[in-house]
Amino acid sequence: MAILVRRILKLCLFAAFFVLSVRYVHTYPLPMPMEQQGILIEISDRLGVADYELLYIIAMTALDLIVTIMLYALTIKLWRMWRRSSAA
Repeated sequence: MAILVRRILKLCLFAAFFVLSVRYVHTYPLPMPMEQQGILIEISDRLGVADYELLYIIAMTALDLIVTIMLYALTIKLWRMWRRSSAA
């Protein structure tokens, strides 16, 4: 039972980090300047993607996920180091 609770807590921690990442890393609600829109359209044309907004959303979601994974891994590593040092 304790293993299940730990896994659920880790999942909740990961979800909380993802929400924070979306909130503070993701810049979608802010209007994009025209030159950035031009760059985005050029990149989507080179990649062969018709909908450049979808490309932006996918790229930002991937970035948010990468940031979340890095933050989660760092938090778990620091937690384990703290537990080892406090147990000794």
